[in-house]
Amino acid sequence: MKSVGIVGWGAYIPLYRIAVDEIAKMWGIDPFLAKALGMYEKAVGGLDEDAVTIGVEAAMNALQRAKIKPDSIGAVFFGTESKPYAVKPSATIVAEVLGITPNTMASDLEFACRAASEGLRAAFALVESGQIDYGLVIGADTAQANPGDVLELTASSGGAAFIVGPSSESVAILEGVFTFITDTPDFWRREGVPYPFHGEGFTGDPAYFHHIIGAVEGLMKKLGLSPNDFDYAIFHQPNGKFPLVVGKRLGFSREKIIPSLVTPYAGNTYNGSALLGFARVLENVAKPGDRILVAPFGSGAGSDAFSFIVTDKLEERKKLAPTVDDYLSNKKIISYSEYARMRQLIKIVR
Repeated sequence: MKSVGIVGWGAYIPLYRIAVDEIAKMWGIDPFLAKALGMYEKAVGGLDEDAVTIGVEAAMNALQRAKIKPDSIGAVFFGTESKPYAVKPSATIVAEVLGITPNTMASDLEFACRAASEGLRAAFALVESGQIDYGLVIGADTAQANPGDVLELTASSGGAAFIVGPSSESVAILEGVFTFITDTPDFWRREGVPYPFHGEGFTGDPAYFHHIIGAVEGLMKKLGLSPNDFDYAIFHQPNGKFPLVVGKRLGFSREKIIPSLVTPYAGNTYNGSALLGFARVLENVAKPGDRILVAPFGSGAGSDAFSFIVTDKLEERKKLAPTVDDYLSNKKIISYSEYARMRQLIKIVR
């Protein structure tokens, strides 16, 4: 699949942050738990923000870096598990705002945290087959968590967007991809239930670790590579601890993983976490010739493993839009009551 790659990328993280210690204090959660998860604070979508507005911001940044006309995009894939409408596509809203409509395809995708990763696979295939010239893939969420649940320490808001196109225009060329899925009930939400449930005992094994290891080992076997062949490794970031643990199990050094970590400062952005990490590596440390591993994970459960080779087009694109670190540094700390109001945890009966 060396004829396709990433032409442009963009990120967006909301301004507001809440310290995880504030959440722990509110519900009597042992503060040691937050520290054990490697968490400091998480991003909170404002009153006027949802997955679609977050996705639009990230996609606008991706378009600036791609330097293409919006109407040349032949497919828009929107991955989220917190869409603002129960019945209405989010992808069409984004496409309309950005001027991509009407001559394009558009789909909303769901697979917990790897919905956008599914979109990447589809977009790469469509470009490679010649059916479209460019594809836009967005992963964005205002993640839900039952108040007082341990998941509330990490579930946050944010997103990333990638424009897929021909390798001749790409900052990172796709070398290969491998997918590993099973039916593992580690996380779910039934219709009409406001918050998701998670099988806490299954969250790590056999969910997160088993699937990412299966996907990464499958990719390395397929391409004849080892951990030593990669310069950076980016894993799904449900917290600040899991990526380091799975990397160690696979044989990657901490130095190859640390540059991608966004979770400790912005929380788990679900469909944006691994992709935000990928964006951060592209913006801060990657250089031409580097090989980068990206392995998103989605509960339910499945993982994709991608191998990218960075090109000399990266440097000129970095400064064309705000970076992940720009958003991380631009923040306003809020209280739990402000967070509860913004995330509509308080229900007003009139």
